[in-house]
Amino acid sequence: MSHGTHSFDPHDDHSSVALSVEQLDAAIERLAAANAVAGVSPVFEVLEPARALMFDEAGMEALYARIPALEAAGFFRGSDWDYPQTLVPSLAVRTVRHGDPVAALVESLSQVRLLAVASGDFSHPSISAEHAHHFLAQVMAMNLDLVVSDLQESDRLRPDGLGIVVQNLYHFLLRHLGYENLLEHLVAEVWRVLAQRPVQVDGVKHMVTQIAACLHKPDAMMGDVGDDALRLINAVFSPTEGCREDPGFDLYAERLAAMDEASLLQEAIAFAQAMHGTGLVSPYMPGFIRFLRTRWNALIPTALGLSYTGADAFHCYPSLIHTLIDQALFAETSQAVYGLAMMLERGILYAPPVAPSLWRQVRLSLCDAAAEKIVSVFGSRRSPECFLLADVLNVLGHPLGVGQGNYPTCQSTRALSMWAYSAPADLLRTLAWAARDDEIVMRFEGEPISSRELDAGLASEPPVDVDAVSLLTVPHLDRIYFEMGRRSAGRGEDPHKWVNAEFHGEQVGHGFCIAVDVFTGGLKDFEGFIRNFYATYHPYYNGDIPVINPQPAGIAVTDSATRFLGWHAITIQRLALDPGGIMRVYFFNPNNDSGQDWGQGIITSTQGNGELYGEASLPVDQFASRLYVFHYDPLEKGDPECVPAEEVQGAMRLAHASWASGR
Repeated sequence: MSHGTHSFDPHDDHSSVALSVEQLDAAIERLAAANAVAGVSPVFEVLEPARALMFDEAGMEALYARIPALEAAGFFRGSDWDYPQTLVPSLAVRTVRHGDPVAALVESLSQVRLLAVASGDFSHPSISAEHAHHFLAQVMAMNLDLVVSDLQESDRLRPDGLGIVVQNLYHFLLRHLGYENLLEHLVAEVWRVLAQRPVQVDGVKHMVTQIAACLHKPDAMMGDVGDDALRLINAVFSPTEGCREDPGFDLYAERLAAMDEASLLQEAIAFAQAMHGTGLVSPYMPGFIRFLRTRWNALIPTALGLSYTGADAFHCYPSLIHTLIDQALFAETSQAVYGLAMMLERGILYAPPVAPSLWRQVRLSLCDAAAEKIVSVFGSRRSPECFLLADVLNVLGHPLGVGQGNYPTCQSTRALSMWAYSAPADLLRTLAWAARDDEIVMRFEGEPISSRELDAGLASEPPVDVDAVSLLTVPHLDRIYFEMGRRSAGRGEDPHKWVNAEFHGEQVGHGFCIAVDVFTGGLKDFEGFIRNFYATYHPYYNGDIPVINPQPAGIAVTDSATRFLGWHAITIQRLALDPGGIMRVYFFNPNNDSGQDWGQGIITSTQGNGELYGEASLPVDQFASRLYVFHYDPLEKGDPECVPAEEVQGAMRLAHASWASGR
């Protein structure tokens, strides 16, 4: 590809579009022929005519029409883009705006493909129309400047006219998605994500920044912007009177020094309200907390918005809390303020091993490999130890906000969440090994397994869009999980039966139920499987025993058209009546976004039905219809025969008409 000014004149006549279409069709044919024989494919031949078409609306339409042919020819094969369900909006934006020309073009074509999926014009085996739509909405929000204003200098100067290509892409997406009130839609998308309280909010903050910039450019397309948008913008840029107009850190520090006690109290209350109301922390807040350390320490619990429980923990462990504030809370790690507040609210410091484990973490020396990993992802504006400690607070503060990022490690991510939730000292010990020794050792049936001696597991690439705790631990855990699976193979049953209990810890029930025959993929005693689930988990049929420790389970994920997309690891957190009196299963989904449409009217809820932050939920029969494996305690189980036939048949009918069809 040439790297001078772009070789294609965007104002050329339609004959050049026709020529580019001809060249593209020929390149796709050659690609399909090559991929049919060998694994090495001439994708670069496709990129040049595709780029040429992206300068023009007619060209974009021609590209859109060729998405099925591109996919069938194997254009995305062998790359991250081959798994669109694992793509991450914030990474996609980085690639398309700042990536090298080849990656930017492939990402652009991937987004045209997702538009075809979202619009119902193309069906992809591993991503639903709804998921594609949410992805594009977030990408649009992060690229709002391209949609509503002229190109920035850095975009204009990109080789091959890439800046113009990318801007045309977003205008094309906008026309097709038909957002009459674009901003309103994007603000709703931000709130939908925030309702799940994810640990990683860089992408969300970027969306809020773009929305704020747009408010200075009124535009008919934008529609009216209500209080919802202003609450988000204020939470990030100006949550209090002292930083009302986003004055900058130095000026804000001067204002704080001049405030009396009444003004400081107002600041503290306003910071707490903005943080707990949105889940977002302003970069001004760590400066305020650090200022209170020397001026008015007793006001910090108010600023953190703590209840009696959290305030009591704060006063019981003053030396530890002050050290955590001093070493972890900065503008660059502002979200850790929320992590600290929620960790104190959970009361986990009262468990004897947790405070000493945190002291060890504070004093931990990172090995070179761990430090380099953190610097490569988080930069060097703070020390690697600071970024890691900040994310320790985030993960302990909201264990159900951990997400797996851009690759298939739901098992390891689920383990981190389970440990942070009910075995925080175990999590901190595992992290200390990974961070200090670049090794994790676990036992499998009495034998030690060291991550140091193993090849990569399911994740061939290190993650780049996760918290620092996941960044250091998941590659090690992934290898160990894979090795445990290898050692369990050939036993005639699903390896998860042995692996899950050894990998996740003693809290996992040793009873194991699976709906699918491992060798044939067909259903086996499905009615018995459903009855057993109700008898072990449903309070009406198990003697009213609650879920004591969250339990690993597996679901068959389907899209809104009920097509089977794959198996996925989740955690059953609890069963309870929702505000409408319906019994629901509340579960943790480690995939960064739990709001999904699984077809048949089964829409996983993340708020409004009694969910705690980070939980998804479904009525029991709907959840059971997608369940295919679960653990339980065989000594605490009701009578499966007491479960009403209509409950069982209802769940079975939903399964047979979706993922279990033909099994």
